[in-house]
Amino acid sequence: MMRLSKLAGGGAAIALTALSAAPAWAQAPAPALVVNKGDTAWMLVSTVLVTMMIVPGLALFYGGLTRAKNMLSTMTQIGAVACLAMLIWVMYGYTMAFGDGGNDIISGFGKAFLAGITPDSVAATFTAGVGIPEYVFVCFQMTFAAITIALVLGSVVERMKFSAVMVFGAVWLTIVYFPIAHMVWASGGLFFKMGALDFAGGTVVHINAGVSALVASLILGKRLGYPTERIVPHSLTLTGVGTGLLWVGWFGFNAGSALEANGSAALAMINTFVATAAGGLFWMLAERLNGHKGSALGFCSGIIAGLVAVTPAAGNSGPFGAIVLGAVASIICFYAVSVLKPKLGYDDALDAFGVHGVGGIVGAIGTAIVYAPSLGGPGKPDYAIGHQLTTQVIAVVTTIIWAAIGTVIATFIAKAVTGLRVSADVEREGLDLGEHGERAYNS
Repeated sequence: MMRLSKLAGGGAAIALTALSAAPAWAQAPAPALVVNKGDTAWMLVSTVLVTMMIVPGLALFYGGLTRAKNMLSTMTQIGAVACLAMLIWVMYGYTMAFGDGGNDIISGFGKAFLAGITPDSVAATFTAGVGIPEYVFVCFQMTFAAITIALVLGSVVERMKFSAVMVFGAVWLTIVYFPIAHMVWASGGLFFKMGALDFAGGTVVHINAGVSALVASLILGKRLGYPTERIVPHSLTLTGVGTGLLWVGWFGFNAGSALEANGSAALAMINTFVATAAGGLFWMLAERLNGHKGSALGFCSGIIAGLVAVTPAAGNSGPFGAIVLGAVASIICFYAVSVLKPKLGYDDALDAFGVHGVGGIVGAIGTAIVYAPSLGGPGKPDYAIGHQLTTQVIAVVTTIIWAAIGTVIATFIAKAVTGLRVSADVEREGLDLGEHGERAYNS
């Protein structure tokens, strides 16, 4: 049985496989799930770690990359849209992604507003008969939804209205994120049943967010002065702090996706160390080989590229496969940001597509390779790279198409409701004052 990252509460994959293989008359009821306190404690910690990735991690990382006049607006948009995602998640997002019944695309609505879930409800892990409180699983998955919509904003900062961000976020979560999360991680989802490997969110989070970021930025248009004026980060110090918080929080993101405190979590942890280390160093190496100095911005960008690439492979690769994956993804992302973006001329303000979209694609497809036991991965001896590679490509392409179409719909709904973009005067003055009436720095 392939070890995917998450299951909807109500039956582990191993148990489902065993029951489906037996004749109907011989099928015994699944054993009652027993809450494991150690696994529960680890998942509580992991959930808090992922929350740290959003505020303050991503808020500082993105905020430092903007101009000073847009620092507060960037942080406020990230925090507010994350809060919105949390509320929508408990209202109807969780049931769409992980509710009972449903089809290949979404689950049913029987758990809307968390109906039927109590402190005694148990969600399955990957060990038969073992579970964690369902409220913990709800919270853990909630943080993934919150950070994914926040990532999208990296391409549209410094010019998108706060009201538009909120409308866009609500629609995008509903028609893009929840269905993709179900397809990849729920036992009844399309990609799950295909056998797609995505340990912690290469498709669900990074490709989804990166492609959506690109589409939204194309619809919104370029910032005033881009690319003729010099537009540079106002505080790489804050970006560096945000990078550190993201890396630490990512251990909850990746190792927490094992849903248990076990060897799979340990494998995800070491891979999150070494793939990230390779990503940071190889981005700086790429800078040197292209005639530039190794930069702090490059180091931070490489760290994120390595984290993104290893996300789908965190528990699906050996450590040395993870190193290669992080290094390769970092180099490819470097060229996507420094060569592809200027050549095509789109204004992905903070390179959400260049790092998360491109890195996610490299990681998701590369997972099929590093999963092979001959390369140190956890695959079975008869594992076939070709078949898995085809499955991964299908999942990636489908995610790209779904995210692109859904983002077009969400963006134009936000435009119809709010106007989408701030006025030219507000953009010149800065969104901190124009949208929120505040300054990040008053001295």
